[in-house]
Amino acid sequence: MDQSKIGRFIAEKRKEQGMTQAQLAEQLGITDRAVSKWETGKSLPDASIMLELCGLLKITVNDLLSGEVVSMNNYNEVSERNLIEVVRQKEEADRRLLTMEIVIGLVSVAFFFSMLFLGVYLEIPVWLRAVLIAGGTLQLLIVTSIALRIEQVAGYYECGNCGHRYIPKYSSVYLAAHMGRTRYMKCPKCRKRSWQKKVMGQEKEKN
Repeated sequence: MDQSKIGRFIAEKRKEQGMTQAQLAEQLGITDRAVSKWETGKSLPDASIMLELCGLLKITVNDLLSGEVVSMNNYNEVSERNLIEVVRQKEEADRRLLTMEIVIGLVSVAFFFSMLFLGVYLEIPVWLRAVLIAGGTLQLLIVTSIALRIEQVAGYYECGNCGHRYIPKYSSVYLAAHMGRTRYMKCPKCRKRSWQKKVMGQEKEKN
């Protein structure tokens, strides 16, 4: 997906509608800086406002993602190509998130053991020892919570019974027994509990 091309297309269609960046931003409830980033190819519109944006610019979502007005002759082909590209970009974003989860987890654990080491082995007042240990423990709990949130939303969990892929509730992930990123949870489709592994990609059922 060519962000620069999409950005130029948004700018073109905005001008055709006689709107400034500030006016478009006001109607969407965002900042004109966000519109500027779209038009310079630095970012893409969020999915939550994409339909409203297309309505204001008098284009379709397919046009927007293509960076041009799509003719009816190849509409289905372009739609499929855009859908595949959106899925690919989500998978890449999910992989980056899961990598970030590992990094912040390792840094957090290292910080925790550093505070624990300092609290136990340094000749310091008891109150300071308690502060170091408590501080290290608190940050570990906070980072663990953040890491679990990342794991919950990045990618999907695949049911070991029916193969259904889904994004579980945070509470389900938090409370589930686990081995790495494989968690023992109840599938919302077959309603059975199984060890469910983390996978990338859209929902896919087993034959």
